[in-house]
Amino acid sequence: MGDEKSVLPANRPPEVGYKTKLGTIYVGEVERFLESDPGRHLRGKVQLILTSPPFPLNRKKRYGNEQGEEFMKWLAGLAKPLTRLLAPDGSIVMEMGNGWEPGQPVMSTLSLRSLLSFLEDGELHLCQQFVCHNPARLPSPAQWVNVERIRVKDAYTNVWWMSPSERPKASNRNVLTEYSGAMRDLLRKQRYNAGTRPSGHNIGKTSFLKDNGGAIPSNVLTFSNTASSDPYRDYCRQKHLDVHPALMAPGLAEFFIRMLTDERDLVYDPFAGSNTTGAVAEALGRRWVGTEPIPWYVAGSKGRFEELSEPKAGGAQLRMAG
Repeated sequence: MGDEKSVLPANRPPEVGYKTKLGTIYVGEVERFLESDPGRHLRGKVQLILTSPPFPLNRKKRYGNEQGEEFMKWLAGLAKPLTRLLAPDGSIVMEMGNGWEPGQPVMSTLSLRSLLSFLEDGELHLCQQFVCHNPARLPSPAQWVNVERIRVKDAYTNVWWMSPSERPKASNRNVLTEYSGAMRDLLRKQRYNAGTRPSGHNIGKTSFLKDNGGAIPSNVLTFSNTASSDPYRDYCRQKHLDVHPALMAPGLAEFFIRMLTDERDLVYDPFAGSNTTGAVAEALGRRWVGTEPIPWYVAGSKGRFEELSEPKAGGAQLRMAG
């Protein structure tokens, strides 16, 4: 696998890769899909576009060169067509990794400039910036981290939540985390030291004594995503298919789908890759659509749905391994 000649010709309309109970993935370029009848049918109906852009941006050796600059312009050119798909209170969440200048121990700004260009060309609001931290990521870039020991490992990606609306649909109540032991003690005792803190904040006597069912998470999200074996990878090996080289953490997809959509809302991933977005959306009872130009990545992504059981309350259940 991996022969780029297997990619569908640019002038060929997208084809259905497979369907599930709640979604469809198309094999084809995103530009062709947006111009097709299925793509036009999505306009104004998508609640969340959740994606991570494809190569060459994610290939660190491509950062900072001419092709990378061309990619930045291409991605920005998709901002308005993708924004047209959104419901009035819809959102776009885009994950972008970091990169380094070729052969130099200095970081490239291309990923941040790509996000900023997309934001500006789409006339979008930046609702919030997130960092997705992978504590289990292998040390990289190896030359500067392992060999010369002049840098620390790069272990996070940039995630921007954008919307044409200043107040898109969102609820942090859907992504609450467990209270810490100290917070549980406060709730149990129903008392703590009120007053002005060094920061200048005045904490009232009852401000933090209400049990809201969990703690509000921060915009630093932590998910390990380096498993060597999981149902998706095992399926690809069994079918002799390439594993996608840049997998989105299922926990990241779950966080934003829960926070920004309700059951039966429509989620779209224009660069589906291994279709983490679609699989998590289906597990949570959301409808979904994906597009991916590489046929063997689409074929391999079926392995994510091998783990779906019969629908239960709140949608089908999916093991979020890998």
